[in-house]
Amino acid sequence: MLRKLQQFFSEQMAPQAEGDTDHRLRLATAALLIELSKADFEQDSAERDAIQHLLQRDDLSDDELDELLELAEQQFAEDNAYHPYTSLINEHYSPEQKVELIETLWQVALADGEISKYEDHLIRKISELIYVPHREFIRTKLKVTDQLS
Repeated sequence: MLRKLQQFFSEQMAPQAEGDTDHRLRLATAALLIELSKADFEQDSAERDAIQHLLQRDDLSDDELDELLELAEQQFAEDNAYHPYTSLINEHYSPEQKVELIETLWQVALADGEISKYEDHLIRKISELIYVPHREFIRTKLKVTDQLS
């Protein structure tokens, strides 16, 4: 299972033409959003709907979205499974885009009305891996909490 997921992302995220970078970044972002929705060990329909809404605005094709959702349902077996995605984000995202990603993660986490300790931990871990300052981690959490309450 893990091999199938790694193969999909190695094919989809392999460096090709310059124009493919945006596509690979969208796939990396999507993978992080989907993994976040599984962090609290509950597949909530509100979180899944929020992810689909966020991914549709990123212009993923229906086939890519379906395949990505199917593959991401499989649990990552290794702690460093986020590295391919976060390293790609670090390489190409501006500091502002990284903060926007963290805000998007908070939106998905709060889509079901609450942020579990597991979701909080995963967002913190991702924010550290992409070098988002802790103050931005907190600011985006408060911003999303205020918006959705």
